[in-house]
Amino acid sequence: MNASTSTPHPSRTASMFEVLLAFLKLGLTSFGGPIAHIGYFRREFVERRRWLDDETFTDLVGLCQFLPGPASSQVGFSIGLLRAGWRGGLAAWCGFTLPSVALLIAFDIVAPELGGPVGSGLIHGLKLVAVAVVAQAVWDMARRLCPDHRRAGIALASIAMLSVSTTVYAQLIVIVLGAVLGIGLCRSTASASMAGMRQHTNEFRVSRTAGMIALVLFGGLLFGLPGLAALDSTHAIRVFDAFYRSGALVFGGGHVVLPLLQNETVATGWVSPSDFLAGYGAAQAVPGPLFTFAAFLGWIMNSTPNHGWGALLAVAGIFLPGLLLVLAALPYWQALRAHPSMAAALSGVNAAVVGLLATALYSPVWTSAVRSETDFAVATVGFLLLARWKIPPLAVVILSVMAGIAEVGR
Repeated sequence: MNASTSTPHPSRTASMFEVLLAFLKLGLTSFGGPIAHIGYFRREFVERRRWLDDETFTDLVGLCQFLPGPASSQVGFSIGLLRAGWRGGLAAWCGFTLPSVALLIAFDIVAPELGGPVGSGLIHGLKLVAVAVVAQAVWDMARRLCPDHRRAGIALASIAMLSVSTTVYAQLIVIVLGAVLGIGLCRSTASASMAGMRQHTNEFRVSRTAGMIALVLFGGLLFGLPGLAALDSTHAIRVFDAFYRSGALVFGGGHVVLPLLQNETVATGWVSPSDFLAGYGAAQAVPGPLFTFAAFLGWIMNSTPNHGWGALLAVAGIFLPGLLLVLAALPYWQALRAHPSMAAALSGVNAAVVGLLATALYSPVWTSAVRSETDFAVATVGFLLLARWKIPPLAVVILSVMAGIAEVGR
């Protein structure tokens, strides 16, 4: 099967709206943080829609974990790019990101806090959904990507390293370790599967010229914005620069960006500590990427630009560097992944990603959600419904939320 038959394109316009609707659904229902988002993406686009194969998806996850920026948003943007070109990538980002932006701005305006058993139970039930989704992703990916002792060993080594490492670069180190071990241990396995990968690998329509332009733009903004900010009398460039640097310099995404955002907004006096913490709590309660916390901060800043313009600058600034880096990496990644050494490295990276997901399943997903025997039972039932009986995730969301509300209300 060639790339064109793997990813049919009846028309660019139709595909763009198809991508927008698919990601809008996920943007409204994907709770649980970046690791859970990857589980949702795999179920929706690999298993259900078959927009890309499992190998391409997992390689893409490994690449985005390796790059700075919000990994789940980068994966989603790449899937949209694969499905419908540039407009598909933009549609995927908008569909997945804007619902969370809108909800956090609404929180800024009309919802100062979620209280009572219904609110607490809702949040708790959504955390249990994340446990089931991530557990199913780990189970399925481990069976496919760690089928032998060598790759299972790489996954276990990744879990061991993550369990003792305290550096914010732990995920990056694990990805690099997986690549090195893959080259050393998986060369024969990778060579045996090269023909099948060539036949079933999906193609991303990004030229090397476009990739180079994206890389130059990334570096130009990173090093040029501070100088422009010093000359800016309107404060707008300083806001954009602060959020751009936060998005460009964080590895691992998700919660790792919070110290950077706190330094850029609270330490500078733009946002009060209490407002920062309130927004962080709200970001945990909405679907979509945690990086949309920037919208809350941009809206609530006590100096102009704030409100609509502040939120727009903050969201654009924090997401843009990660998307530029994906565009810069994809053309070279496509060429390199067909080389035997790179195929072996990617086998190791894929196994390391399984270890990374398994570690995240325990902390923070499991530790923040499972607090009782009832929670354990709800999460287990959710996992079985997803993995064994292939129940739609929305049904599991409804059941888990009802169980969470019932437990908190007792």
